[in-house]
Amino acid sequence: MTNPVLVEVLRGGHVESFHRGAWAVVDADGALLSHGGDIDRPIFPRSAVKVLQALPLVASGAADHFGLDDAALALACASHGGEPEHVAVAGRVLAQLGLDEHALECGAHWPGFEPAKLALARTGDEPHALHNNCSGKHAGFACLGCWLAKGQGQEARGFLSGYVQPEHPVMQAVSHALETATGFALRDAPMGVDGCSIPTFGIPLRHLALGFARVATGQGLGAEHARAALRLRQAVARQPFMVAGTGRFDTQVMQHFGERVFCKVGAEGVYCAAFPEHGLGVALKVDDGNNARAAEVAMAALIAAWVQKDDDDAAVLTPLSHPRLSNWRGVGVGALQPSAHFLAAASKSK
Repeated sequence: MTNPVLVEVLRGGHVESFHRGAWAVVDADGALLSHGGDIDRPIFPRSAVKVLQALPLVASGAADHFGLDDAALALACASHGGEPEHVAVAGRVLAQLGLDEHALECGAHWPGFEPAKLALARTGDEPHALHNNCSGKHAGFACLGCWLAKGQGQEARGFLSGYVQPEHPVMQAVSHALETATGFALRDAPMGVDGCSIPTFGIPLRHLALGFARVATGQGLGAEHARAALRLRQAVARQPFMVAGTGRFDTQVMQHFGERVFCKVGAEGVYCAAFPEHGLGVALKVDDGNNARAAEVAMAALIAAWVQKDDDDAAVLTPLSHPRLSNWRGVGVGALQPSAHFLAAASKSK
């Protein structure tokens, strides 16, 4: 199957290039309300499913026991830019556990937010695990691991060793949450290693969208996972900066929409979202893996189609769904836009 064009790149009013992909909009009963392209091909959702991976952190009681606040819970769902606020919250969570960044197995990279990267470089220091965009998620894993270790009467640091491996109890709990939320048997799924070293599973867009519809409503989740999903959504709505950062799509959208939209990017052109007011979940994949442009444009178009209600909403979404392109002199050279086919099909059953 050749997937449809989702996003076009214009220069001089002419389509210079385009991005194909697939999307699904699903309700919590699994009814398909809007879709296009191959939504049954397993794709690696990558960081788009961090909220699903964080469900055991809250459902187990670990977050309450160790006193994680909204900022910490939002960071557990984040792909942050390594800004000082992000690093501080991740470090604070570990300190509450009696740990430090050496307990994290996500690896280190320079902050994604350019000013934070330059500021760190000016100090002469090297980046460490807290700068990793997944450090909040891994701090959450460490919190869950400490709770599991406590229940088994084991020493926490030793128990945590190797927590990124598929057979470790932490990853077993995370994978179980992912499987039950999406309704897709992970034993049948392709498995790889994510950028932060945890397992990543190939899951069809249809099932990813269902998982986010369940996050939106709690329907189809066990009672504790439903409670966890609500708490995580509320934490992100209260602390949207933590889930991404300065100038980032997810932070911008959730600062404006609050609990009306939960959205999360994943590497290689993946986006997932929950629209709680409507009880819907959304998942999309851009075939060529274009995150910074195409995936954001497509997600903004879907939010506009299913959630937008007034002029203020439109004022936030229009620059995201139809961003202008400028050259190095600041001269406008073109734009991106959702394709006419995608716009028509994305909302035709609304």
